Amino acid sequence: MSVQLWTWILVGVTFALYFGIAIWARAGSTKEFYVAGGGVSPLANGMATAADWMSAASFISMAGLISFMGYDGSVYLMGWTGGYVLLALLLAPYLRKFGKFTVPDFIGDRYYSNAARTVAVICALIVSFTYVAGQMRGVGIVFSQFLQVDITMGVIIGMAVVLVFAFLGGMKGITYTQVAQYCVLIFAFMVPAIFISIQMTGNVIPQVGMGGTLEDGTFLLDKLDTLHTELGFKEYTSGSKSTWDVFAITLALMVGTAGLPHVIVRFFTVPKVKDARKSAGLALLFIAILYTTAPAVAVFARTNLIETVRNESYSNVPEWFKNWEATGLIAWSDKNDDGKIQYVAGDALDGKKPAYTGESGEYGQRLISNPSTAENELYVDRDIMVLANPEIAKLPNWVIALVAAGGLAAALSTAAGLLLVISTSISHDLIKKQIKPDISDKGELMAARISILVAIIIAGLFGIYPPGFVAAVVALAFGLAAASFFPAIILGIFDKRMNKQGAVSGMIVGITLMLFYMIRYKTGLIGIMDPRPASEWWFGTSPEGFGTIAMIANVIVSVVVSRVTAAPPENVQDIVENIRIPSGAGEAQSH
Repeated sequence: MSVQLWTWILVGVTFALYFGIAIWARAGSTKEFYVAGGGVSPLANGMATAADWMSAASFISMAGLISFMGYDGSVYLMGWTGGYVLLALLLAPYLRKFGKFTVPDFIGDRYYSNAARTVAVICALIVSFTYVAGQMRGVGIVFSQFLQVDITMGVIIGMAVVLVFAFLGGMKGITYTQVAQYCVLIFAFMVPAIFISIQMTGNVIPQVGMGGTLEDGTFLLDKLDTLHTELGFKEYTSGSKSTWDVFAITLALMVGTAGLPHVIVRFFTVPKVKDARKSAGLALLFIAILYTTAPAVAVFARTNLIETVRNESYSNVPEWFKNWEATGLIAWSDKNDDGKIQYVAGDALDGKKPAYTGESGEYGQRLISNPSTAENELYVDRDIMVLANPEIAKLPNWVIALVAAGGLAAALSTAAGLLLVISTSISHDLIKKQIKPDISDKGELMAARISILVAIIIAGLFGIYPPGFVAAVVALAFGLAAASFFPAIILGIFDKRMNKQGAVSGMIVGITLMLFYMIRYKTGLIGIMDPRPASEWWFGTSPEGFGTIAMIANVIVSVVVSRVTAAPPENVQDIVENIRIPSGAGEAQSH
């Protein structure tokens, strides 16, 4: 069968499974809608957390980033994985014992202030919409290639799918759907990795295959280093980022992970605090399976790509190349008119000579900010490396289709979790807690569902008009979470003296600073048309790492302001003492 037919079958089966679960697990109360009734088992919650946390950035983009960045891409592995450990050990049990549905709910009650709650809601919306943009973009990419629809239509289909299981089931429907999605995405990621590892090195374990030898006795990584240097790139196994920027990006991703509202809320879905700890440990195990495999997938994909296309006549390129070319995610510009693909370091497309984008003879224009005269003729979007990898390696059509189903599972699972955060922030933290405290349970549930509908429409627009490739957008979302939520949460747990004035001031300073830097140095919307160059970065810190600077500013402002203003009420200080006491923590206070 063809790839497209296999894709329709596998995607259809998985979607039918998701819809079936959504109908079975539809929510009948706000508690079921917000935290799945608080009765999810640690095993199921661990799998759901892993699916929620491993987004399109993890499945689609991370290996693509590593395949292009090499050693420098390790910051994403260290930051995201380390951040989960930080969340599981330092925050989740205490937040679970506090017994609130959402991060804004915790901040509002801990800081005895609706102003703090409102600022937290605004931060949650900014973080979640930035993050969900990457997920919808991932959905569009997968649909556009494998179901032969354009990216806009792909995003619209994805919106409709998420709407069904998020609208009907809320957290209850999302949780059990995410269990199924984890099984799909991990199977889809591992199967081609194992196939290609055996194909290239004879090792069935991809992590071992990455350090294995090829048929000619050459180590795979040595071979890739040689290919890189021959083409003018830096060695794959060497880094180019400054030590400070590596540290800043890693820390921003770590504390951003620990501050992500859609992951934190998962620890409220289990019955007890000890179950939150168990599900955190299980989730880390489930996450590690993919995260330890991603570097191997990156090496396999990068090696196969270079060997397939360099100095190849365009008329002889394999079918996968022209299939992806039609999406605009890979493009060739024949600068020297020799009919061959010249792939070397440098920008391929300079905005002057259009890039060929299809067998029909039509041309597309891809503009870059700094026109280049480099000899490179090949543009490759990093987001296609995982999706195209099975095709480049000539694996069976069903494996190629399986990867498409896995990419959709990863993107849709996280998108659903983020949309629920947006929904609960509006219906619970704004409407129920502030605007209309006497709203009925049924009315609050309706408000939550309407909020999800509006959020999905906005998220779809972000997916159709994305601010960058998936992982870059997601990295910025982590920076925003680091700059806003993490200090307020960590200080709220471990500093009795932290008051509402300090928390509100810190969050406002942190999120504003991060937004300013992100816009000025990533999107170029402040006063100029193009983003500012790296030479102008503050303290040599990239936008992806600036969350660390903004977080430090948040902490300093929070601590200083709290020390020069009145201490929190005694009952609040007693609550802070209580949530840190492990004895008797088995039964958490229900909301």
